[in-house]
Amino acid sequence: MISRRNIRVKVMQLLYMMEAADSAAPFARPVETLQKQLDKSRALFIYLLYFLTEVARYAETSARNRASRNLPSQDDLNVNTKIAGNEFLWQILESPTFKKALENDHPEKYLDRNLLKRIYEALTETDKYKAYIQEQSREKAKEKDILKTIFIQLMLPDEGFVTHLEEQFPNWDDDADMMDQLMANYIQKPASFNLQDMLSAEKWEFARTLLTTAIEKKEYCMELIKPKLKNWDSERIAVLDMVLMRMGVCELLYFETIPTKVTINEYIDLAKDYSTPQSGQFVNGILDNIHKEMLETGKINKINFKKKA
Repeated sequence: MISRRNIRVKVMQLLYMMEAADSAAPFARPVETLQKQLDKSRALFIYLLYFLTEVARYAETSARNRASRNLPSQDDLNVNTKIAGNEFLWQILESPTFKKALENDHPEKYLDRNLLKRIYEALTETDKYKAYIQEQSREKAKEKDILKTIFIQLMLPDEGFVTHLEEQFPNWDDDADMMDQLMANYIQKPASFNLQDMLSAEKWEFARTLLTTAIEKKEYCMELIKPKLKNWDSERIAVLDMVLMRMGVCELLYFETIPTKVTINEYIDLAKDYSTPQSGQFVNGILDNIHKEMLETGKINKINFKKKA
């Protein structure tokens, strides 16, 4: 499922685009724009998952092609197809939500079969794959691990595959980190994913509210942020840092169920990952300063669930 961190990143990206745009016209309906971006992220994830399963299933295609050669060798007639029967692979393939995704999204329309063949052949040359097909057992951890290897060590580092993704999914550059995290979570707990509803109602409400609050409360947030910049020229501070601080202030003030420590740490991490090398420390200092001031004036009220228990 899409996490709150993923949502913060998507809201951050949209707000940044709005700040950088020459015209506000393309963002007249920001909530709809956010929904479309999240839908594109879902489509990208489904394709990555589909491509991963096709690499594993290509073992049978390769075996048929090699056996049908005019003068097949002994190796051609004895291609090991163990991975095509990978138990975790079939858990994915038989998942009702995956079947529904194939039916609705048709990820096969993006498939580059030459690329698929090349990545499968690269897999067969790895030591991990050679060790995998020699084992008679099907240990759950190893069944998952070989599919994880395909994704992490073969698909993502392959320049041709990345180029293919960039051509088919313009959101790849923005979503690459999210996809890495989503795939890791999916492989860990596939049963927890509903590919038709990767964003729960509660998470969507968080996304929608964070975006609209950051837009509607922009002027007020800037009134709180600018005095804390001291000798910094707000016009020269990275736009992304300003966006992150604005989002952080909104969470501190208007999201009563999110602990202040969680909010500040989240935006420090986002600043480190997406902005300049100094941004984490900078965002930390400003948000911590504002947090202390808001506490002193009683403007921050958080729900303490531990006290209610």
